[in-house]
Amino acid sequence: MVLRFLRKAPVAVPEVKASAVGRVVAWGQGGRVAWSARDVGSLSRSGFMGNPVGFRAVRLISEAAAALPVVVQDAARRYEVHPLAALMARPNAAQGRAELLEAIYGQLLLSGNAYLEAVPGEGALPDEVHVLRSDRMAVVPGADGWPVAYDYTVAGRTHRFDMRGQTAPICHIRSFHPQDDHYGFSPLQAAAVAIDVHNAASAWSKALLDNAARPSGAIVYRGVEGQSMLTAEQYERLVGEMESHHQGARNAGRPMLLEGGLDWKPMGFSPSDMEFQRTKEAAAREIATAFGVPPMLLGVPGDATYANYAEANRAFYRLTVLPLAARVLAALSHWLAGFTGEAVEMRPDLDLIPALAVERDAAWARVAAADFLTAGEKRQALGLPPLEVE
Repeated sequence: MVLRFLRKAPVAVPEVKASAVGRVVAWGQGGRVAWSARDVGSLSRSGFMGNPVGFRAVRLISEAAAALPVVVQDAARRYEVHPLAALMARPNAAQGRAELLEAIYGQLLLSGNAYLEAVPGEGALPDEVHVLRSDRMAVVPGADGWPVAYDYTVAGRTHRFDMRGQTAPICHIRSFHPQDDHYGFSPLQAAAVAIDVHNAASAWSKALLDNAARPSGAIVYRGVEGQSMLTAEQYERLVGEMESHHQGARNAGRPMLLEGGLDWKPMGFSPSDMEFQRTKEAAAREIATAFGVPPMLLGVPGDATYANYAEANRAFYRLTVLPLAARVLAALSHWLAGFTGEAVEMRPDLDLIPALAVERDAAWARVAAADFLTAGEKRQALGLPPLEVE
């Protein structure tokens, strides 16, 4: 007896192609808050160019710090004329001292880093000093972790600045970052969440204005003779009428003509829905706090931390502007001293700042009344160099 094993014809299995990350992508934003990107370019666009509070905070700090009077001095004297002062008065052909310093402070506030390039000349000091964009610069660390070069990339082309020479062609000023050894942390990054909330609240307000600042409603269909639904033709006609004649600011307040069976039911906002304005003001205060600007100076309502505008302005200079300016000028002085070997420094002249006039007068009166101090000790207490001996 011969047994034969019959095989069935193979059945074609339908081929199914799918992405390996399809499920991840499908669930990527489900039920999650959408935050803006945290890179320097995205933060600058959303927090500075697209947000009035962030824009004003950065401009207020950078302009105030750049306008501070600067003196050049060493341990013995203040210089009325000095090559360093002449370089800072006109650091390059396109910028003066205020423009250069404003760019430095702006880069620090937006990215946490500021980079300056020295253009060598015939003398000891550089002929020109330029501020480079932080988003185009990359640190090249050496084996010991210290930067050995900086790469500046524009339009796919990279130029490398070698830092291993006798003088450093790049001055890197950065703010404190607890988790990065080479790059600084900017106030804009700390305020990123508040900026997203503020921008979202502004978009919500714009949407309300586009809808005549009124909440939406519902058109209820009450059919006759047992009809409970509109026909497809009636539905399309109703949607077309709403889009063309009853939406947008230009149609605000326009009366609606409803035909048989249609009834308009307006929907009001609940008190929780109207909290977006308070949310927007709270976000504005958080942005101002991150930058160290009293909200009163930005026109943000609801802030009564300071008794008056003058007190807020004085605190702004003492707590934000002066520490930033002193640190930047000290870094610039140390960098440029490497070209000349001369131990001079630039510092803000506190006696010429109008916002600190009250504190200056009180300090001068207090020191002048101290009879137990010599003239040299009084000058030292006021931050002045000793008197020159001719």
